[in-house]
Amino acid sequence: MFELFPDQPVYEYPTLLNVFYSLIWAFVLSSLVAITHRITYTGHQYPKNFFQALALGSIVSAMVMMAVGDSLARGLGAFGALAIIRFRTRIQDARNILFIFASLSVGLAIGVFGYTIAFVGTILFCLMAILLHFTPFSTKTGMRGRLQFSLKDGANLTKAIEIMNRFCVEYTDVQVVARDSGRYDYEYFIEFRPDADNTDFLKEMRAIEQTLRVRVTYKNIVENN
Repeated sequence: MFELFPDQPVYEYPTLLNVFYSLIWAFVLSSLVAITHRITYTGHQYPKNFFQALALGSIVSAMVMMAVGDSLARGLGAFGALAIIRFRTRIQDARNILFIFASLSVGLAIGVFGYTIAFVGTILFCLMAILLHFTPFSTKTGMRGRLQFSLKDGANLTKAIEIMNRFCVEYTDVQVVARDSGRYDYEYFIEFRPDADNTDFLKEMRAIEQTLRVRVTYKNIVENN
């Protein structure tokens, strides 16, 4: 584009307008992937940095594909340069990995100017992800956490279990500690029902007679008495 070094070999790169047009569409399509991931996300707190990674990932992959073009030498050079980078972030959810690949694939398709593939693939992927979200195969689950509460003399434990039965999909007792003062400390791993209100759960737990302490610990949030 800018012949600053006329003695250097010139490759047939796309024009400035084509590059700008392609990168804008790469960002728009990958943003649709990111928005779809946000809509179908079922965790407690959505990671905003992951949303940005999905939206921006296609721009990087499109730039790489445009720079490589149809040159084998440039492709090997880009591969070697990218191999230097070490990504140590562990992604344990296979679904998140799939969304990352979808975002990068958008950039790959745009980078080789395969607009039809990018448009159709993105729209179909997003529609299928939203459709699966409202089927029995959805990953929708309630919030998970750790419940800790204390009862004087271990009384009214049956009332606490009754409340957990109403608000939780499942619960597992972790430990019970008997204090010299007669107090009993209980700890449970719980999973709330998708439609359960954790605030009402805490209120009912605190309303149990002889309850000394109620604490629910989530992944990133702590609510205590």
